[in-house]
Amino acid sequence: MEENTIRQNDEIEIDLWEICLVLLHNLALIVCVGIMTALGTFLFTQLLVTPTYESSTKIYILNKQDNNAVTYSDIQLGTQLTKDYAELIQSRSVLEEVVQGMGLELTYDEMLKKITVTTPADTRILAITVTDTDPVQAMQMANAVREAASVHIMNVMDIQAVNVAETANMPMKKASPSVLKNTFIGGLLGIFLMIAVVLIRYLMDDTVKTPEDVEKYLQLSTLAVIPLNEGDAEGKKKKKKVKRG
Repeated sequence: MEENTIRQNDEIEIDLWEICLVLLHNLALIVCVGIMTALGTFLFTQLLVTPTYESSTKIYILNKQDNNAVTYSDIQLGTQLTKDYAELIQSRSVLEEVVQGMGLELTYDEMLKKITVTTPADTRILAITVTDTDPVQAMQMANAVREAASVHIMNVMDIQAVNVAETANMPMKKASPSVLKNTFIGGLLGIFLMIAVVLIRYLMDDTVKTPEDVEKYLQLSTLAVIPLNEGDAEGKKKKKKVKRG
């Protein structure tokens, strides 16, 4: 039993070593494929993918008592209602008002995909982010959504005012796609794909190439090995070429 276990472990180590040798032998091909896929991903991202821009605006909402004094209950209630405010901002009435007011050719669902409402941790501030292929339009849409949502929130929640914490910015840099990130991922995918192809070809190749393969797979010992004289082989090839001429 111990001898069989040792033999199996030796075979596994030899197989792993052979795999490493196969990968090392094809290293140049693997690297070339990785470079080519990275270059292709770079060109595709740079030339064919339309960049998008993000513009954000922030509002601050706080309920007040009749005496205009801010209490702890006001702060706690405002924190709990931030999710309600987010739903109101993305409501159909608000977004359709923005679409009609700006003359956009967008449906409610298309407009909704452009809007993202987030709440920074432990705050009562709502951030409204709009994504669009035009940076100027993204800024205008964010401000329009904020204004329409402020009126809608005051009407629905019976709030006196919605304060503007930050107006929408003009995005100077594109939010996506990231050329560097896509190029890096494309190169890695090309390398992994080529490694998989090399390994599959190696594992599917069941031909016997060396005397060690005969002993390993057929459990037979080789009696003799006939060497191939490369000089004679090249001489024969040259003679054949001369006869043809």
